[in-house]
Amino acid sequence: GFSKGKDVDGVKRLREAEVMHGRVAMMATVGYLVGESTPTITYGMDVHHTIANNQIPEVPGTVLFPFFLAINIAEATRAATGWVEPGLGPLFTLRKTYYPGDIGFGAGFKPTNAKDFNTMQTKE
Repeated sequence: GFSKGKDVDGVKRLREAEVMHGRVAMMATVGYLVGESTPTITYGMDVHHTIANNQIPEVPGTVLFPFFLAINIAEATRAATGWVEPGLGPLFTLRKTYYPGDIGFGAGFKPTNAKDFNTMQTKE
């Protein structure tokens, strides 16, 4: 597989990429479903049935700016939490104390025993 011949740090990087891309894909899927089938404030709460990709240019910048700002803040927080700063170690290195995908959000939902945590991790 992808982890064959990799050291622990390399496998952790692959796991980090897998978890983050999976989360983005899940959010994008929800966004498409909501955008294509529900009324939104952009259209005056009218159900505006159109292809989601065609809706993006129609959304005003005043709505998009806070959305993209929130994404940038979330990514900067994730980078500061999990990655070693450039100059303090090799590039693209995760912190030794960081578990891939664990940015401290939803700590109340994280199982406390190893078996349940492994099951949750596999589902994610």
